[in-house]
Amino acid sequence: MIIHEKIAEQLPGWRERVKKLVKEKGDIVIDKVTIDQVYGGMRGSQVLVSDISYVDPAEGIRLRGYSIPEVLAKLPKPDEAEMPYVGGLYYLLLTGEMPTKEQACLVEKDWANRSEIPQYVYNTLRALPKNTHPMTLFTLAVQSLQTQSEFAKRYHEGMRKDEYWEPMLEDSLNLTAKLPIIAAFIYSLKYRNGEVPQVDSSLDWGANFAHMLGIKDKGYEELARLYFIIHSDHESGNVSAHATHLVGSSLADVYYAFSAGLNGLAGPLHGLANQECFGWLLEVRDKFGGVPSKEQLRKFAWETLESGKVIPGYGHAVLRVPDPRFTAQMKFAKDRFPQDELVRLADMVFEIVPQVLKEQGKAKNPAPNVDAISGTLQYYYGVREFDFYTVLFGVGRALGVTANLVWARALGQPLERPKSLTTQMLEDAAVSE
Repeated sequence: MIIHEKIAEQLPGWRERVKKLVKEKGDIVIDKVTIDQVYGGMRGSQVLVSDISYVDPAEGIRLRGYSIPEVLAKLPKPDEAEMPYVGGLYYLLLTGEMPTKEQACLVEKDWANRSEIPQYVYNTLRALPKNTHPMTLFTLAVQSLQTQSEFAKRYHEGMRKDEYWEPMLEDSLNLTAKLPIIAAFIYSLKYRNGEVPQVDSSLDWGANFAHMLGIKDKGYEELARLYFIIHSDHESGNVSAHATHLVGSSLADVYYAFSAGLNGLAGPLHGLANQECFGWLLEVRDKFGGVPSKEQLRKFAWETLESGKVIPGYGHAVLRVPDPRFTAQMKFAKDRFPQDELVRLADMVFEIVPQVLKEQGKAKNPAPNVDAISGTLQYYYGVREFDFYTVLFGVGRALGVTANLVWARALGQPLERPKSLTTQMLEDAAVSE
């Protein structure tokens, strides 16, 4: 596999680079942690390493150094398509190199060869109550695949530490190959006839997902590629990425680690936020019977805030500008269906709500994040079951977190174990200052 060869080629240099950095510069202070940070969820504390992605406060996410616009422009695309191969993105995340079209297609082909789902996975999901949440189904499906873990098998057989990354890569390729099919089956099980989706191995990873959902509009193939690419990673500090990394640091395999990340993604303050954002847009539309005037929207936004509620989709822990992932999706919508009622409403919210939040004075960053528009695009193409949206997020997020796991294992990153303090200790430290 070409990705295996590329990583093996880079590893000696990377290992020496990290070893030298820790040995020669390990005592250098990078960031001073404050009591506010300790009690505030460790926001802004520089204590994690990821060479896969970085969130620049002024530019947004960079994937292997490339901005979202650069990624969308530079990655190879299927013939006559506007959005790139998702396999090309995975190649980039794992190797750090921008792939050729041939290399992107090799990943796509490899995924197709690994995509078969064991029957017991379908049986497991069918055995659960009909009202089981899609994210519960998704997490259980991932965990049920753990019986096929190459890492767990080889670890128990005995292998050297410097080989740990190889079965982790195998597991990551096997898992990511299967996720779109599992997600499509969950959609069928929850909202359609419950049949196993029909895979078309002639299609790329993104287009095949659209095919399995039964959406024939070519626009949804493009959206699937875009959606999975921009949701792939967002540094290691967000809940889904950090939970995956934390569990993986114990030498748990990718199935245990990623299922932990999915459980974090299911929270309302993380992946479930896309559902809440779209719900708020629908609330506005239904209240006014369509797109309101700007003054009506401004008043409604103030009423929302004054009632003690928040306006979901606006504000970000790191970004200080509109999220480029939001911008990419808004452009997608305006290029294809600019007159859609909800697109026009989302665009008006983008114009009005940041101003209201600035006037209120509580939001440090009132710009929109990725969740402010993503549900609108899914809704347009007929995917209107809100509680499925986080599953879509999870499919994309697997790309980034598994790439991080492979490299964490390759570089021998240790078990994560931060130290806790008591409130009394913090009070004593504050008095002594």
